[in-house]
Amino acid sequence: MHLREEPLYRAKAFAALAGVTVRALHLYDRIGLLPPAQRTAAGYRLYGAAELERLEQIVALRFVGFGLDRIQELLTGRTLPLLEALQLQRRMMVQQQRHLGTAIAAIDRAQRAFENGAPAGRWETLRTVIEVLKMQQDWNWTDRYYTDEDRAKLAEIRESTPREAVERGERDWAGLIAEVEEAARSGKSPSSERGRDLAGRWKALVGAFTQGDPGISRGLNRMWTDTEHHPEGFKRPWSDEADRFIKAAMDL
Repeated sequence: MHLREEPLYRAKAFAALAGVTVRALHLYDRIGLLPPAQRTAAGYRLYGAAELERLEQIVALRFVGFGLDRIQELLTGRTLPLLEALQLQRRMMVQQQRHLGTAIAAIDRAQRAFENGAPAGRWETLRTVIEVLKMQQDWNWTDRYYTDEDRAKLAEIRESTPREAVERGERDWAGLIAEVEEAARSGKSPSSERGRDLAGRWKALVGAFTQGDPGISRGLNRMWTDTEHHPEGFKRPWSDEADRFIKAAMDL
């Protein structure tokens, strides 16, 4: 009695069967996410049923928004259980949905301004649209500094924080940074009463963001200090002079 051998497919046929590209298969193999079952003597990749099942898992996880690094962690069990990871992903997508809603509302205002024909108002509104969209794009890279648990907590904080509180926090940060810049520029001492007041307000705003969570605090600190790996074009919203001033004031 001969056991029936499992059919194996070359990359092109397997890609067509799974609904992906050959280029994607090559990438998944190269990063160790989906190695082939075996190779022919000529070096061609061969895939079978086990690889198809894993590929279906990869496609499903990509569909709901996971990156390849996260997928690799999930499939090797080196991160949160799948259910928790999906819950986290959902919270992050809800947050993205809110950002898109804000952008859509800004676009609607820009359209109305253009239709009303007021040049100053319409260009100011269009700048708002660009800023909203750019903010969403620019800050996605910060996820790398937080663990899955940290990201879950951050998502919960964002969901539970009223929009008015978020906008008030943004205004408070903008005003505080301007005051720190002025204090540093005018030669105020970080140990002065003014320096201590600014440091106390800075710590309070950081605390409002982190909610006192040590993991989020560590991630936030790594993010701001890892300047070598900040994306091209990203600029910290305060100067080096202001950074030295506020750090010295907070260290007192």
